[in-house]
Amino acid sequence: MLSTAWLFKLATHRVLSYAKPMPALPASKIAWKNTFRRIAYEVISNRRYADSATVLVMGIYESCRQLGVDFREVELGDWLMFQQSEKEYPPRNITLKYIDEAWVTVLGYDGRRERIKLKISVSGAFRRLLEAILGEKQPYNPRIVLKSWNTRGGKLYVKGELHLAIPLDFYYRHMKRFEGNYGKLYGGVDVNADRVNLAIVDERGRLRDSYTFWFREATARGYPKRRARSVIGMRVHEMLRYAYHHGVKTLFIENSDVLGKLKLLWIRNGRRLHKNYNWKVSIFRSSIIEMIALKSPLYSIRVGYVNPGGTTHSKEHDEIMRKYRLDRHTASAYLIALKGLKQP
Repeated sequence: MLSTAWLFKLATHRVLSYAKPMPALPASKIAWKNTFRRIAYEVISNRRYADSATVLVMGIYESCRQLGVDFREVELGDWLMFQQSEKEYPPRNITLKYIDEAWVTVLGYDGRRERIKLKISVSGAFRRLLEAILGEKQPYNPRIVLKSWNTRGGKLYVKGELHLAIPLDFYYRHMKRFEGNYGKLYGGVDVNADRVNLAIVDERGRLRDSYTFWFREATARGYPKRRARSVIGMRVHEMLRYAYHHGVKTLFIENSDVLGKLKLLWIRNGRRLHKNYNWKVSIFRSSIIEMIALKSPLYSIRVGYVNPGGTTHSKEHDEIMRKYRLDRHTASAYLIALKGLKQP
């Protein structure tokens, strides 16, 4: 497992080093594979893994283009993982056999190849999703992410996660919390680094309710990233449940320029990509906005996007704070809701 992850990363580094100086890069996934497959295969002698390393670099390149980042200056982050980018059922290299068992093709540094059995554990809600994937033979893209390793009794042990990428409509079909939404109200959401503010209005824009969902601990220095994401996820679900039970049928959130471009997760978060602290915060906020947009349909809540300009530090914003005695973040959420109502 460890050698496969290192070989995959080395192959990704090699493709990246070859792609950076090229004056023009391929325009399609097939062209990327045809151009760089041999280069990656010389490092990791498995066609699916070699192609997946190439597709990963292609995703980084596309993200850089959309974010306006110089592709030639990016560096890979501190990760160890390997994946299969081809969506099929069952995937040849990383195969979910049963709810608690997967078979994985691994490679040694000497090129030796074998299949190993992994024991996996999953929580209740996601067990049902895995059962649906196996029962309906849903194609998926698998990934193994290694988190830690150590030696016990002269043997090497690794600990990691199995990720399965599936179509969004399949996810919604099997994970939906509420089937119908008969609410008539609207919600505005203001996302910040330590909280999510919700303001609920009626069709005439009158403020009906507001609430703040905090996750201060998730932003504390040294707080584990995985635990932070879990805490934020719980608060997002709490906010969506609150909105659903208070009659919200549509949520309006800010339309961030970086929304949906979080493939940069695999790039080193260094100074080259972050001009200042505010840019880092915008990426963090965008990830929460993306989470809200992804989870809202589970509660039968529609999502609308508004231009964030003017929702803070404006005359209207200050007047709303005084009129309704709101803090500045709740006032921003209220303005977002009003903006959403005015949209055609």
